[in-house]
Amino acid sequence: MKKLVGENLLLRIYIAEGDRYENRPLYESLVEMLRKEGFAGATVLRGVCGFGAHSVYHSQKLLDLSADLPLIIEAVESEDRVNSVMPRIDEMMSGGMITMEKVKVIRYR
Repeated sequence: MKKLVGENLLLRIYIAEGDRYENRPLYESLVEMLRKEGFAGATVLRGVCGFGAHSVYHSQKLLDLSADLPLIIEAVESEDRVNSVMPRIDEMMSGGMITMEKVKVIRYR
């Protein structure tokens, strides 16, 4: 089992539900790539509403099943490992935003 306790980076990737990479949902492609690269884990969070660089408002409504909602992919990993996958992530994304911040992992099991 991987040891992840201590100082690491939280990688957050902001995309839209409708974003695609090679005919697949982008979020699936990103999570699969992170898994293959040996990341400790990744989680996709679906937003209820939001807007991005173009200020287009997206929200979840009962009658609107194609709302293209915001998604956030989060992964915690060492700084070296995050930096090593950044060129690949950049290649896969045509829009969106990526943030990183230092975090202290207390427990990972």
